[in-house]
Amino acid sequence: MATVCKHPRVRIVSRHDDIEFVECLECGEVFDSEEFRDMEIEETVQAEQADSDS
Repeated sequence: MATVCKHPRVRIVSRHDDIEFVECLECGEVFDSEEFRDMEIEETVQAEQADSDS
């Protein structure tokens, strides 16, 4: 089973209007930077919930 990349290292590959596109240097996935921020927020919330359940 493949592990999910948490995109620990990214670089900006393009800017168009107000959108920045970033590429993960580990898995090569390209996505907009706003989506990357959403992933970080979701991960933080999940970690906080796990800590409060313990």
